[in-house]
Amino acid sequence: MKPAAVIVLAAGEGTRMKSSTPKVMHAIGGRSLVGHALAASRGTDPDRVVVVVGSGRELVTAHLAEIDPGAVPVVQEPRNGTGHAVRIALDALAETGAGADGTVLVVCGDVPLLRAETLQALLDRHHGEGNAATVLTAIVPDPTGYGRMIRDDSGAVTAIVEHRDATDAQRAIAEINSGIYAFDGALLRGALARLRTDNSQGEEYLTDTLEILRTDGHRVGAMPAEDHHEIHGINDRVQLATLRRLLNDRICEHWMRAGVTVIDPATTWIDVTVTVENDVTIAPNTQLHGRTRIATGAVVGPNTTLTDTEVGESATVLATHATGVEIGPGVAVGPFSFLRPGTKLAARSKVGAFCEVKNSNLGIGSKIPHLSYVGDGDIGDGTNIGAATVFVNYDGQTKSRTTVGDHAFVGCDSMLIAPVTVSDGAYVAAGSVITKDVPPGAMAVARGTQRNVEGWVGRKRPDSKSAKAAAAAQAASESSTEPDSHDERRMDDTAP
Repeated sequence: MKPAAVIVLAAGEGTRMKSSTPKVMHAIGGRSLVGHALAASRGTDPDRVVVVVGSGRELVTAHLAEIDPGAVPVVQEPRNGTGHAVRIALDALAETGAGADGTVLVVCGDVPLLRAETLQALLDRHHGEGNAATVLTAIVPDPTGYGRMIRDDSGAVTAIVEHRDATDAQRAIAEINSGIYAFDGALLRGALARLRTDNSQGEEYLTDTLEILRTDGHRVGAMPAEDHHEIHGINDRVQLATLRRLLNDRICEHWMRAGVTVIDPATTWIDVTVTVENDVTIAPNTQLHGRTRIATGAVVGPNTTLTDTEVGESATVLATHATGVEIGPGVAVGPFSFLRPGTKLAARSKVGAFCEVKNSNLGIGSKIPHLSYVGDGDIGDGTNIGAATVFVNYDGQTKSRTTVGDHAFVGCDSMLIAPVTVSDGAYVAAGSVITKDVPPGAMAVARGTQRNVEGWVGRKRPDSKSAKAAAAAQAASESSTEPDSHDERRMDDTAP
């Protein structure tokens, strides 16, 4: 069964986060907290999704438009409790003519470990038992501070007792309330209309609807989550870090069971949006973010961070930072490479140590082995770019492109001043500054003629270590050219 509507409660201020960012927009595992709640909710295929917003509503509403345009934001003002939040969400649905006559799922916006499978199991339990409401619960090692679930002999929920109000026997109960529910929509609407605010907070509590429904003779059920961590919410940065680690452990375990070698899960961080194929090896201190995709047989890391990057089959990416890059099959990258957005490395190409490549295309089998900058360039197949080559792409106002053809050779320490083309099969001599196009098969030499000023160091730096070293070397050279008198005598004695 699928729900008629999902209501995500995301209006809380989150004061303990001590942040200008609304709590539900803090991110773990590549998604915001509310993004995780929406992803789990969408997994149940609901007809409609409503997100109740309050604190930081402008930021949260804009964020929702980016990550889930189909979700309808509803502003809770004033914020008068969870029951009030659900009531205004149902009112907003009614105003659109949609209504919520079927099952309504209520989800917290700060539970990033919640899974769609758990929500679906809750819905199935709800319908299977014919409940008016079904509560997602958890059995936890330490229930201190949580509301306890009180059940009768049939397993139906008779009450939720807050810790401060519980007896010693009730405090011994390890099953706690998660704040996540499945409701019969029509019965929920009637119960919400009867909520009171005569409590210590002066608010409408959603939990009070359970007592109303039970008093009316309806059954209220409960289902414990298989993993109690799924219901844990976030109130401060410590909890944020704790659940980030738990989520990452879950992700690493998932990929390892799918055939990926994660050498050190403790230092490997993988977003929920990343895709990794079997027989990939991920070395320590590697981070995979965004829409990164790693194809089979690739080796990534150590000390590598990839964001929105595709890595082809059997490629090797070592000690590299890359964002928005396509790395083809069999490509070798690193160590200490920096690949920026718009870079495409074709099959069997290479970007070596201490290279930066930005918005450029590297052809099949071509190489940028080390110590070079290639920006806004197009390099053909089978071409070698020598060490310390710079594609000079910026004149202070505009960016221009450089083209190097197939099977060309650019010597070390060369500058290619864009816009310029080095054609197929052309060579550039080391140390050249290229400002004009180089025809196919030509050798471009653009450097001054070397001139040695003899004795300059001795005249200009007579007391320096350099001058002393030069004088010693010169003396040694001169002595090696003088004939050895002893050898001359021996030669004379043995002459015929």
